[in-house]
Order: sequence, then structure tokens, then C-alpha cells
Amino acid sequence: MIRVAIVDDHMVVRRGLQGLLDAEDDIEVVATAADGAEAVALLEHSPDVVLMDLSMPEVDGIEATRHLLAEAPHTHVVVLTSFVDKSRIMAALEAGAVGYILKDADAGDVSAAVRAAAAGGSPLDPKVARVVLDASRRPQQPTTDLSPRELEVLELVKQGMANKQIARRLGIAERTVKAHLTNVFQAIGVTDRTAAALWAQEHLSG
Repeated sequence: MIRVAIVDDHMVVRRGLQGLLDAEDDIEVVATAADGAEAVALLEHSPDVVLMDLSMPEVDGIEATRHLLAEAPHTHVVVLTSFVDKSRIMAALEAGAVGYILKDADAGDVSAAVRAAAAGGSPLDPKVARVVLDASRRPQQPTTDLSPRELEVLELVKQGMANKQIARRLGIAERTVKAHLTNVFQAIGVTDRTAAALWAQEHLSG
């Protein structure tokens, strides 16, 4: 028997999932919880798989997944949510969830996801799998780590300006330009302004 726990803040969803899964010969729902704060308490029931909602009051599903897996790293968490945006998907997987399925899935897909997770698989909704695949193909660019001012400095480096010219253009001290460049070099993983300019040509628009 695959022992399952359900974490969702909507009673109708919890009861619906429990009825759906208990109808399976090889699956038993051993516990439910109404929010992420209660998730760790479910571990006393030794679930093999936890179906985890994401959007819940107090403690959300991502934080609950982290707490639960810190206590029981061998438990398999499968996210069951209506959200399909990249940030939530990647955050859930980084927190340790092994699967991510959507609430509009067929009943059979939910049962199959539970079985797959229990067997060591990673059940992903096709839409979610596409997001994960795209993310793996497109490494995140570190421009998000740069402040608006650092981006301005980098843009001017791309244009071939020297530090003194950049300082004059932006109305700041030359030493401030140097400080910004030091941060830029670290953020984008280069060691000199030539490499920074080449990086900027490839990654900055305009």
C-alpha cells in the first residue's frame, strides 16, 4: 500500500482527493492537513507520498515542503496546484518536490502521479515539463543581480567608454564607477572590462 498525506487549505479539495485515492486498491490516505504549518505533523503517519498545495495561508507549500523534507528526506512530495508559472515551479522543485501536477488533471493522472513518485519517479504535468525543459535550455542570466546603476555602467562599458567618461556621463565619482565595475565583474563572472563588454554585447539589448 502506498501511504499518502494531503495538504490543502480547501476542505472540498481534501475530501475529493481522499475519496479519489482511497478508491484505488494500492493507495491509502493516512492523513490530511489544512495548511503548510500542519504538514510536518503528518510525518507521524509515515506517508510515502505527500500531495502538497502551494497557495495556503501562514506557511505556503514551498516552505512546507522544505520543512517536511528537512525532517523526513525520504518522503516524496508531489505538488498539486493550479499555478503553472515558472517561478513557482522552479521554487517547488528546488525545495525538494519530486513532482508537479495541476488541479485540472484527470483523476487517473493524480493516482498515476502518486504511484510514480512512490516508485522514485518525477511525475510532471506536460505543461510543467515544458517550463522545466525551457529553463534548463536557457541558463538564467545574472543581469537580475545588477542594480539599475550597475546596468548603466555596464552599458557604457559596452559602448567603449573609459571610467572617466562614464563618471562624467553619469555625474558620479570615478572611484564609484570602479566600485560598480567590481560588482559587475563578480555578478557576470568576468575579470576585465573587455570580457564585460563582450558579455554585455551578447546579453544586453540596445
